[in-house]
Amino acid sequence: MQITGNHQMARIVRQNDESVREGYIRNGGKEVKLFTRALIDFQCNNRIVMAQRKHLDDFLRGRIIGRLECGRTQLEVSEELGIAQSVISRLWQRFQDDGNASRCYSTGRPRVTTPNEDRYLAVTAKRNRRSTASDLSR
Repeated sequence: MQITGNHQMARIVRQNDESVREGYIRNGGKEVKLFTRALIDFQCNNRIVMAQRKHLDDFLRGRIIGRLECGRTQLEVSEELGIAQSVISRLWQRFQDDGNASRCYSTGRPRVTTPNEDRYLAVTAKRNRRSTASDLSR
């Protein structure tokens, strides 16, 4: 699907659907004229806009892996499900590497100090009340 537009009316050209005239889209059995707001709604409802960030749930990851194992291409799967091809590629690569498609959960930035070092710093800070953080790190 090719989408172009200006400030008043959008132009949608489907490669396999010649029955829809330029600037119109089929909605049910009717042809509906598209304006810019309608185009944006159409894109969001049909998942053409792939820039939204959201995590794939386990069921969707399983569907993707299943389709790829059946011999579908990454591009076909990405177009069917409305997910960027790069996401499909990363998921497939991770599945082939370790046989696992689930998310790797992390709690944020990795720890630099160990729990023992944390306790030592706390005790040292209590003993030397006037010391700064840079003094304690030495």
